[in-house]
Amino acid sequence: MPWLASKAWPTSRPTSRPLLKSTSPPLQRHLHLAPPFLLDDYTPRYQLLSLLEASRKRSAAYAHLKNCNLCPRRCGVNRWETTGVCLIGAETAKVNVIAPHFGEEPCIQGHNGSGSVFFSGCNLRCVFCQNHDIAHQRNGFDATPEELAGWYMKLQDVGKVHNINLITPEHVVPQVVLSVLHAKDMGLRLPIVWTKASSKRLLKAEDYASAAMESIKAMHAQVGDLCFTPDGIAKKGLLLRHLVMPGKETEGQEIMRWLGDNISRDIFVNIMEQYHPDAHVGKPSRSSRPPSGLGSMQESSGSDPGGGPLSNSSARYSEINRTVTGEEISSVRTAAEHAGLWRFCDPVRHDGFNL
Repeated sequence: MPWLASKAWPTSRPTSRPLLKSTSPPLQRHLHLAPPFLLDDYTPRYQLLSLLEASRKRSAAYAHLKNCNLCPRRCGVNRWETTGVCLIGAETAKVNVIAPHFGEEPCIQGHNGSGSVFFSGCNLRCVFCQNHDIAHQRNGFDATPEELAGWYMKLQDVGKVHNINLITPEHVVPQVVLSVLHAKDMGLRLPIVWTKASSKRLLKAEDYASAAMESIKAMHAQVGDLCFTPDGIAKKGLLLRHLVMPGKETEGQEIMRWLGDNISRDIFVNIMEQYHPDAHVGKPSRSSRPPSGLGSMQESSGSDPGGGPLSNSSARYSEINRTVTGEEISSVRTAAEHAGLWRFCDPVRHDGFNL
């Protein structure tokens, strides 16, 4: 598309990034849908697998289940006989919701939605989980790889979605691999979106930070920066979401600098501001719980025995028992810009589609 090429910003990167205290404004670039991020067409990588390669992936999937090391928990259990931290066995995956989803980034959901598959049993156990009812409680139904493949086909053929979006699937990688290979044989042709979950102390995983950095590097090495077809739909590459946490903006700033220095200044970043107290945040602290018989009432209503709201000092994880402020969000965005990042998921300023 010549008009895109003529408007594209030069593809050269700056040789150095300004210091945070610099008075000169950072380099401004705004067009995401331009070379080298524009694809004429895209064929999903799983479509390129030979029969031999697909067979090897099936064998590897079964082998992982016998000595599970799929996530940094590295339980090492034989999931054909027992379960590890995720409490999910070998033959099925626990699925909470399968449906076209319109709560993703515009380049992911498009006009028809993203074909989202929400898996239950997330292994991180974040105390602030924004999808606590889905990820922690293991609600939903059991689905075999063949049944999952059938759902992918319904999302493609009936829902007309733009992609298959696998949400928190780390603990069921073998089942997912088998389902994608089976769906490939059934005619699946959509791109696969892999949505994995991301203050160390607030996660039930002590080595999360190092594991996350290693994972981000590996994902970027595999797929590179986010690329689009001319319709504005993302087809390959890495989109990184950072959930701004109350009082944790300094960590967010460090993350943005790390991304610019160690991953790519062309990485597509969504600085998310929708954090709200959820899961275990804001519940009564164990030391302030009422006698037996009042506990369930207090926990569900969020009030003290006298009927008033719980004070922040008596609530669990009180330091994050609030929403984020505009100043906290702006400080992370500013740090990202000074780190040389420029591809952000910003709200549209017009009535058209967000590219």
